[in-house]
Amino acid sequence: MNEDFAVEPRALIAALWRRSGAYLCRIPPTARIVLGVFLLTALFMAAHTAFVVKDASVRLKVQHNLRGAQLSVWVDSDFAYSGRLVGSARKKFGLIPEMQGSLSETLAVSSGSHQLRVRVISDDGSVQENSTRGDFPSNSQRTLSIVARRDDLSLTWPGVEAAVSESVSPVQVPNSSWFSRYAGSLLMTIAGSIVSALTGYAIKEIPRQLGSRPSEAPKS
Repeated sequence: MNEDFAVEPRALIAALWRRSGAYLCRIPPTARIVLGVFLLTALFMAAHTAFVVKDASVRLKVQHNLRGAQLSVWVDSDFAYSGRLVGSARKKFGLIPEMQGSLSETLAVSSGSHQLRVRVISDDGSVQENSTRGDFPSNSQRTLSIVARRDDLSLTWPGVEAAVSESVSPVQVPNSSWFSRYAGSLLMTIAGSIVSALTGYAIKEIPRQLGSRPSEAPKS
């Protein structure tokens, strides 16, 4: 009984494999080339994402006096966060009402040096933008203090926080900071070279395949 159940899945897999092979043979060579280009591109993009390990973090600590605004954060050139800032009226010294609000958010980043760009767009249309650079050791967290006002946006680093290896526990080879910094660019260079070569090959191969097809003589 068990042997019969074991044979049936193997036979089904073999039949599916043969059917897939026959279907693949019916695909024109040019279509196979284009499919290979896309598969290789997807493979290298996946490898690039896997190598860039986010083994550090940055805590955004925002203080503002705005009734409402939209906060956007970029890490290097990558869009990393978008959030809503909402303030509430509080009386200063018990007499003068003043808008106050706060927000706290933690973002995962890869270890190394990064430039953080912050933009605040108030509901009245005013835009404030500022940027700063910070170094992130592996398995650590840094706090970026953001003070947003109607006519000013300041960014400061209060200091390096204690290591947070408990909350971030990546499995990585030694010297992961150096490796993750340069492996991504190396993979993208290799992927670009392969895609360029395959694209050039496809451009040359398509006319050749079209020209080599024998034209069918009209039936008399």
